[in-house]
Amino acid sequence: MTDGCPCGTPRTRGKICFVGAGPGDPDLITVKGRKLLEQAGAILYAGSLVDRAATRYAPPDCEIRDSKDMTLEEIVDWLREKAARHALVVRLQTGDPSLYGALIEMTRPLEREGFDWEVVPGISSAMASMAVARETMTLPEVTQTVILTRAAGRTSMPEGEDLESLAAHHCTLCVYLSATLIHEVQRALRAAGWREDAPLLVVQKASWQGEEKIVRGTLADIREKCQAEKIGSQAMIVASPALGSSAWETLVRSKLYDPAFTHRFRRGLRRQHESS
Repeated sequence: MTDGCPCGTPRTRGKICFVGAGPGDPDLITVKGRKLLEQAGAILYAGSLVDRAATRYAPPDCEIRDSKDMTLEEIVDWLREKAARHALVVRLQTGDPSLYGALIEMTRPLEREGFDWEVVPGISSAMASMAVARETMTLPEVTQTVILTRAAGRTSMPEGEDLESLAAHHCTLCVYLSATLIHEVQRALRAAGWREDAPLLVVQKASWQGEEKIVRGTLADIREKCQAEKIGSQAMIVASPALGSSAWETLVRSKLYDPAFTHRFRRGLRRQHESS
């Protein structure tokens, strides 16, 4: 899009891309995200959450700014200013921009002013936490539902989304932004009927080399274990009936890979026997 400058010469606005940096390891950014960083004239990254190593893909002359001390208005102003000077500006956000990323708050004014913008998804810390802990979010006939949520803190929860109500489903809960409220997570799970020996997982800075911590416990002792490891922020809390399933004696098989299951790419063994 173009607009007029004081001299009357048309000026082209650059594109603004909101890129998910992933959970911390710079190698976990998407290929598309990395390519955009390599082409960017300016990068505004969330320094309180994104490892600065994620900007290592930026060209030498790229303008790079940490946003951790900026307000929403200052962030939007910075993006506006740089888009007037560069063909491509990247807002590099932790995890995925659409999840607790204030995405719409930043894009609404840009949209109103006609800026060209795009979102590039990233790996969320919930997925990274399960990966480094070698756990699964879903398991046949155990849980097939995953809830991504947070405990109520300074930001209140909408009606019907309190943690106790969500925990009543007894499925996999991935609780963001709540490491300092783990006692509230315990209270909600207990109120929802979870047993004291229910397994819980807490992962701090999943995929951050040299800083990652994995804590396994139960509803009864997870808070004390986290305190012992000095975990106070940037941690994912997972409660799931599927935790620890790799050590179970028996599992229900996934139908897709069951020899007897027929789908459009393979005929099940039973039908082969019946037709022979």
